[in-house]
Amino acid sequence: MAKASRKTPRAAPAHAHHESPSPRLPWHRRISWWAVAITLAVIVSAAFAADPIRDAVSGAAVGEARLEVSPGYILLAPLSAILDTVTLLTIPQHIAVLLWVIGVYVVWRLLASSTKPDPRREINGAAILLGAIVLTYAAAAYLPRPMASLTVSDETVLAVDFHSHTEASHDGRKGWTDDDVRAWHRDAGYDVAYITDHRSFTGAERGIASNPAVAGQGTLILQGIEAVFRGEHVVILNAGRRYKGILTADMGDVDEQALQLASIIPPTTPVLIETIPGNLDKVPAASPELGGGGGVQAIEVVDGSPRGLTEGRRDRERIDSLIDKQNLAPVSGSDNHGYGRAAPAWTLLRIPGWRGMPGDSLSRRIEEVLRNGRKDATRVAERRIAGSTTPTSIALAGPAVAWRMLTTLSADERVMWIAWTWAIVLIAAAVRRRRRKRAATPHPPPAPAGA
Repeated sequence: MAKASRKTPRAAPAHAHHESPSPRLPWHRRISWWAVAITLAVIVSAAFAADPIRDAVSGAAVGEARLEVSPGYILLAPLSAILDTVTLLTIPQHIAVLLWVIGVYVVWRLLASSTKPDPRREINGAAILLGAIVLTYAAAAYLPRPMASLTVSDETVLAVDFHSHTEASHDGRKGWTDDDVRAWHRDAGYDVAYITDHRSFTGAERGIASNPAVAGQGTLILQGIEAVFRGEHVVILNAGRRYKGILTADMGDVDEQALQLASIIPPTTPVLIETIPGNLDKVPAASPELGGGGGVQAIEVVDGSPRGLTEGRRDRERIDSLIDKQNLAPVSGSDNHGYGRAAPAWTLLRIPGWRGMPGDSLSRRIEEVLRNGRKDATRVAERRIAGSTTPTSIALAGPAVAWRMLTTLSADERVMWIAWTWAIVLIAAAVRRRRRKRAATPHPPPAPAGA
């Protein structure tokens, strides 16, 4: 009887333990549609390009000045534009934009999730979104980065900020010194910056002590103070130099009797600026009997704080009406306390021969221009941000703010937006390929015990 043949089982091929390759995704799943959308938006918005600055009162172009950005700003174009925009939003816009971001994320997850979504994945995704929002706001407030700068083409015109702070103010950023104020304003293109701390002249005096010899050789620091006058916050120029004794003992309020006395001689009456946010129904008017003194001679149409930006855009028509009714000079204040790297506006004054003037002489000349020229003395150039505060505009703030940001990009910035967008796509694709390759690489079997 023949023996039954006994075949030795054939060894499995070395690749038998591998999983079968994952099926190739459909073409529409392989396209980075977010990158396509950004690219199209950047290209299409070029047809609706707008100057990044405008006259804050009339909305017209500012012929004597332009906004310039450095090579570093252009290199980081998407980051620069987004962080500048975040810095210059009003409070309602902040809320609306955040709701849009969250809403878009939720819709995306609903469309992308499978029939049985993974709760852990969704929680991780939501945590990443929250972290990205917090990181964006922290970067806008604290990240050192290149600034957009105003360049004035008319030699007789200078750019001024009438309202800024150092750490000497109770709400100033700790460690924010007069040197930091000067550097911030220099990078933003200001020729003159008034340090107007609360209840203190310390920061301003230190800044003046390290001023360049004459104007035009660097950003000049001048002195002022922010105090309360008839319930309203005002900035008083040169309060601790030319007008000593104009404040109460605690330096928090204006001494009205002292102000009246200082306003008796019209050519030397103190210059007071109404700041916003404020009560526009209670703007302290100047007294005709005192030659236009004893009240405010100027009013902020732009204030860089979130609350100031909110009121400035919401009540722009009322502010313009006050400018005409009370003959007030329109000015701007960054209200910078040490946070952010975007200037909201610049006050332009025409003073022939200002370059080469000593600081004290230029200070007196600025006061004369505001005191005598009033509403015709200045021009405020503001950054162009989607700023309407109607309910419909706030409801559409997400796309409206993004569109306005894109329309103000320069050609170089557009190129960098597209380059960064597709660089991220390529990097992400390379990372995915590397992960797939690593997953497909066979791993040696574990060594037998005791080997």
